[in-house]
Amino acid sequence: MMRSLAAHLARSPLILAPMEDVSDAVFRAACRSVGAELCVTEFVHADQVIADTRMARRKLTLAPDDRPTAIQIYGANPQRLLEAARIAERAAPAYLDINCGCWVPRVAGKGAGAGWLRDPAAMIAMARAIAEAVALPVTVKTRIGWGPESEMPIIDLARRLEDVGVAALTIHCRTAQMGHSGRADWSWARRAREVVAIPVIVNGDIRTAADVVRALAETGCAGAMIGRGAIDHPWVFREGTAALAGAPIAGPTDAERAALYLALATANAAGRGEHGVAMTRRHLGLLGARGPAIRARLFAAQTLAEVRDVLASERPTAHVEPSCVT
Repeated sequence: MMRSLAAHLARSPLILAPMEDVSDAVFRAACRSVGAELCVTEFVHADQVIADTRMARRKLTLAPDDRPTAIQIYGANPQRLLEAARIAERAAPAYLDINCGCWVPRVAGKGAGAGWLRDPAAMIAMARAIAEAVALPVTVKTRIGWGPESEMPIIDLARRLEDVGVAALTIHCRTAQMGHSGRADWSWARRAREVVAIPVIVNGDIRTAADVVRALAETGCAGAMIGRGAIDHPWVFREGTAALAGAPIAGPTDAERAALYLALATANAAGRGEHGVAMTRRHLGLLGARGPAIRARLFAAQTLAEVRDVLASERPTAHVEPSCVT
């Protein structure tokens, strides 16, 4: 039987956030290898799901070892979102998440993502229709409001989303107009959590084990979602879990860093050809202090063999097998 969302969070309250062009199956596997359990896919547009595009199929395919994973969908048309939710449900994800928080103009400007915050009544109606249409838990990821000129609607939204059957709420504690600027105000997650019985997940500026402990302690939330902080340091899941348990925190060794980078490059190349090698460059930061020394060489690497050579030349005694990501 599929474990409930609350049970997932009780077991492991740290979640890998949905990040476009980042949170694919390869990166999810990498994060799981260093402590993540529950992950969310990249967002997928409702129209692509319905059209059964190659990109949508890639994003909706969940291998047996890629679980528990939630699928996140987005769009501006409520009927298309409902239809996409029914299709996505066939992949048997842990739950379905509706993106009501993406702030980038090409998404929010068209009424999708955080664009729903400009019409809360429409957001509630859309969430109700989807929650009633599928058997899986339906969750919403959103922000505290659209902009500073308006009263933050998140507290009322939390109540109303719970009333229409939303199973959990993830709150990125910035407004849509802030984007990634300024500081996330976690107090909004705490206030929302205090008025609902469903799980509330806090998101925004959670990058380290100390952030994990502080975010959950200050908000009382059921979980913490980690996004950009995991790109360069996926070990935050292992470290955060240890910190919550009061256990010693084991940071990654140089050999572990090299192993994970090589594993990412290997899996990306296997799935996308040599283009996957270039895609892996976004994770150069995970090499830590070694990164600056070999950054130029890895940027210039065009093949997996060249990546292997660069890493081996830096640490010839630290041979590692790329077995942690498949």
